Amino acid sequence: MVRLSTTSYVVLGMVALRGPSTPYDLKRAVGHSVGYFWHFPHAQLYSEPKRLTAAGLLEVSTEETGRRRTTYSISESGLAALRKWLAEPTHEHFQMRDVAELKLFFNEVDDSRHVRELALEQVAAHEKRIAEYEDMQRRFDQPAVARRMITLRLGLEMEHAALRFWRSLAEETED
Repeated sequence: MVRLSTTSYVVLGMVALRGPSTPYDLKRAVGHSVGYFWHFPHAQLYSEPKRLTAAGLLEVSTEETGRRRTTYSISESGLAALRKWLAEPTHEHFQMRDVAELKLFFNEVDDSRHVRELALEQVAAHEKRIAEYEDMQRRFDQPAVARRMITLRLGLEMEHAALRFWRSLAEETED
């Protein structure tokens, strides 16, 4: 059995949700969904389906004419692997990779006014992301996608928490 990474499960999950997909379809779908909270190089969306096909977890078809696009579909064993992974407990602690937080950690090395500038930049960025998420909520608020909207709710909660923090820091660092 081939070793599956989180990227493997992203590919399997996307194909399971979307149906037959080209790597470009996967790239677009990830960019409009899990890409908001799970970042990885998009080149993997072109290489990983080939690896999963070799392992029997995806099935491949190529157009005979025209653009000769390659389309991947999930196999029964791929669906079984995805379902097994979904049922497994998750023992990993939440991880956040935030460059702004890293800069904040090292702030004493630099001029303290940069902390306020950083806080104000982050306030604007989080306000923008909240507006994007709220727009998504309005556009996709339908029973057919309600289960997928759960992650959007979590994203909004995290954005609001970050916004509260950065606003508070901006107020604390006013001249």
